[in-house]
Amino acid sequence: MISHIKAILEKDPAANIFDVILYPCLYAIFFHRIANFLWKMHIPFFPRLLSQVSRFLTGIEIHPGAVIGKGFFIDHGMGVVIGETTVIGNNVTLFQGVTLGGTGKEKGKRHPTLGNNVVVGSGAKILGNFKIGDDSYIGANSVVLKEVPPHSTIVGIPGRVVKIKGKYVPNITFNHADLPDPLASRLKKIQAELLEVEEHVKLWKKKRRP
Repeated sequence: MISHIKAILEKDPAANIFDVILYPCLYAIFFHRIANFLWKMHIPFFPRLLSQVSRFLTGIEIHPGAVIGKGFFIDHGMGVVIGETTVIGNNVTLFQGVTLGGTGKEKGKRHPTLGNNVVVGSGAKILGNFKIGDDSYIGANSVVLKEVPPHSTIVGIPGRVVKIKGKYVPNITFNHADLPDPLASRLKKIQAELLEVEEHVKLWKKKRRP
């Protein structure tokens, strides 16, 4: 638990040593450690009961079967859901509303694996059995359905790689902080077409002058 307390103090600028005891994620992780131990011992009912009690108290749902590394931090954790076969590496940060779930079509290992030092933004959904590479960032509200290489930045629905090791991926020009807006893109296209029509009209008028 010490690594999780350190993670809170390091990753949340508003936190101090006295506030840590008020963080729901700390209690969610504490309950999960006990539930996960009971789960590994193949003790029936009680691991799930404990996880449901934790969900009721913290708003964070972690299946007892999930494997979570050191330094795990959930910032404003309400609505976070972590599925049974999820594997989370060290120093991972999740924000509120994140889902690490399955697609409903798989058996066995059906939830994602997050590498070390991964950050998942608010409302993001990572669904299926694949890996998110180390040191990657998943943008807010993204929906990720396939494997992500290390050191990547992902945005959009479905999620796309826009940066690798801090460099923009060719043919992707939007800022990773701004999700694509189909309406805005269409309006820009119409504007460009109108400008083109205006140029043709100007040329036509010049030709008609005596």
